[in-house]
Amino acid sequence: MVQMITIIIRIISIHQFTTMLADKRNFQQKLNQLYSQNYTWLHAWLRKKMLCEHHSADVAQDTFVRILTSKNALKNMREARAYLTSIAKNLLIDRARRQRLEQAYLAELALTYQDFAGFSAPSPEEIYQTISILEQVCLVLEGLSANAQQAFIRHYIEGETQVVIAKDLAVSTKMVQKYLVQALVKCRQIADCQAPQGDSIE
Repeated sequence: MVQMITIIIRIISIHQFTTMLADKRNFQQKLNQLYSQNYTWLHAWLRKKMLCEHHSADVAQDTFVRILTSKNALKNMREARAYLTSIAKNLLIDRARRQRLEQAYLAELALTYQDFAGFSAPSPEEIYQTISILEQVCLVLEGLSANAQQAFIRHYIEGETQVVIAKDLAVSTKMVQKYLVQALVKCRQIADCQAPQGDSIE
């Protein structure tokens, strides 16, 4: 009896593994087809928007990378080019946000460098990491209410207690905790959306 159950479990596991491979192969085939049929068009569309050959090529490639690293990608796609332009537009918004953050951060660094003679300028790698963190924080804040934004910044960045925040916002401590949970959920959602899956476009 035990041996029979073991055999059944193995058969089910093999079936599940085979199905997973088939789904992955089907997704890869669809993505390759989408890429071959639409990359040139998308690149041209972006080039008109951005007026730059190299940057438009980067965004076009990033569009397909976003699809590759997204969960359930292509399942709800109805019209390929509308789907691609929607993703590309979001990437352009992300790119503009990052550029604004970079400009503001570099301007602040320049002022700090002027005011403090002994200030050691960060390396390009440190600047890149800082801007990436700032970008993630902005993404989190954009999805929160005004009170939740304040709670997130004051608790996690400025280190204030929940009691102090609750008093200043004229809400209960329990409500502040709810704001913080909302922020953490938003952080997790962003992390899940941006987590790489380890595949490549062939």
